[in-house]
Amino acid sequence: MADTLKAASADIARGVRDAVSGMWALMRLDGRVEEARRRLKERRQRSLPASRKRTPESHDDGNEPRVVKRIFQCCAWNGGVFLLSIQGFYGVFLPLLQATTTFLFDHVLQGSDEGLHVTVWTWLEFFLSSIFRALWVMPLFLLSKIVNAIWFQDIADLAFLGSSGSVQAFPSVSKFVADLLFSLLLQALFLLQGMSVNLLPIPAVGHVVSLLHMSLLYSLYCFEYKWFNMGVEVHQRLAFIECNWPYFLGFGLPLAILTALPSSFLISGCVFSILFPLFIISGNEADPPRQPFNFPLRLFSLVVALSNRIFHRSLHTHLAPVSRTSLSSQNQPAPVTHATTTITPQSPQILTPLIPLIPESSAAINLTPSPSHAKRAGAHRR
Repeated sequence: MADTLKAASADIARGVRDAVSGMWALMRLDGRVEEARRRLKERRQRSLPASRKRTPESHDDGNEPRVVKRIFQCCAWNGGVFLLSIQGFYGVFLPLLQATTTFLFDHVLQGSDEGLHVTVWTWLEFFLSSIFRALWVMPLFLLSKIVNAIWFQDIADLAFLGSSGSVQAFPSVSKFVADLLFSLLLQALFLLQGMSVNLLPIPAVGHVVSLLHMSLLYSLYCFEYKWFNMGVEVHQRLAFIECNWPYFLGFGLPLAILTALPSSFLISGCVFSILFPLFIISGNEADPPRQPFNFPLRLFSLVVALSNRIFHRSLHTHLAPVSRTSLSSQNQPAPVTHATTTITPQSPQILTPLIPLIPESSAAINLTPSPSHAKRAGAHRR
């Protein structure tokens, strides 16, 4: 027992250290990205015919995105525009307006009922806050989701390019789509699970378990860009986190604590959007332990089962009409055409990479691309 606690504490400390120390790679990341781009250009030039090698490059390198620029844009947009506008409205504008109305009722409208002032200010604050949320906060929030998703992906791709230089493609489009959709559904369900455990009758236990969920979820967010570029499938990603949960608990703990401090959901989202790009770089630079922990922590089992059930039902619902159409067409004369493949509910090809999601053994989990994979990925990228 003592050895298990000691090993868990060491892995948690290692995760926290990697989450913080990995951010220093930002200082030299743009240089590594430029070097990787230069190597890719040289490979393209060598692969071109001799007649085309003398033609100048048609694109300008100055238009290529940079990591520092993208991070500055994330901080300026989420902190300078979104966060400051909310703080300015609720922390500066409304208090000044309340002080102004108080002055008017106390000095200009002397003798007025105190209850009238309270009623007027209550309705005035309600209408102004509703207009501000409807016309500014919600549109800006939705726009921020789209812009942040683009910038986060750029930062992750650049960080991976600077460290690896090649992306491992998924073997098929259906597998790519299934992995992406399943991952989004699973993360949404796991977020609901983490928020639900916070409602446990014992407050301290609920907060600790919820913090554990959010730490693992944020670690999955940070590492998923890297693993996705490596071609690691969703069941391997989840199994690796569950089998090395102390490390990923420590890695996501700083971000989980910092986002839990604000009482407002919007301000917490702004804090997350400002800090998350730095944790993406830390996740790309980190080297998680390869040896699984003494025992896995199967916190994703429930949401995996629910996600599988939802995928099964949705696919069977959409594919059932196709099956009935194919069965009814069997009585008709078959025209001479090229061979086609019919997807039926009995053979849902898109579900093949999703079942089983969590392997029984973690010994086969390898998140390091093999040399042959890297070579094929480099050829594919060229």
